[in-house]
Amino acid sequence: MNTAVLPQAADDATRARAVGTGLWLFIGVATTLFSLFLVAYAMRMRDAPDWSQIALPWQLGLSTALLLAGSVLMHSSGRAARSGQQVTARRLLIAGGVVAMAFLGAQLWGWQALIDARVVLAGNPAASFFYVLTALHGLHVLGGLVAWSAATPAQAWRIALCARYWHFLLAVWLVLVAALGWLTPEIVRFICGTS
Repeated sequence: MNTAVLPQAADDATRARAVGTGLWLFIGVATTLFSLFLVAYAMRMRDAPDWSQIALPWQLGLSTALLLAGSVLMHSSGRAARSGQQVTARRLLIAGGVVAMAFLGAQLWGWQALIDARVVLAGNPAASFFYVLTALHGLHVLGGLVAWSAATPAQAWRIALCARYWHFLLAVWLVLVAALGWLTPEIVRFICGTS
């Protein structure tokens, strides 16, 4: 029996637990940040006579589908890595990262569509919040891609953490799209009891 392998496995398990705990803490902080932005969005919407809802670009639907696909691919890669299917895990991991990059491209495309429609950052508070919230989410996706670039099928725990983060990004994105698309001043006033 090779005793050098056992300490390495113990070190990997310890590292995985520590990084996993750190990721949960980061997710908690990021959730708080996005929640505060959404509260500010609702408060600004409720109290602003200059609020004008923007038509969301169709590229948001594409972005949502891409983020969902990335989440599924990352999860599947983690399962394949844990079951020892290294080649499959690597392919799924690469596909997940490529889809995440495509998500960012779709976001930029959506921004360009809004800019072409003269929906600019300073023209309307709804547009300002749209750009800020989607940019903040995009920065979190970029950060996830940095972690993704360090993941390998040989360390299934890294892929599992990437998948956990992608699930979080998907959940945040769905809440953002719902708020940006369906939240209205009337709904906010009803929720706040000021209608």
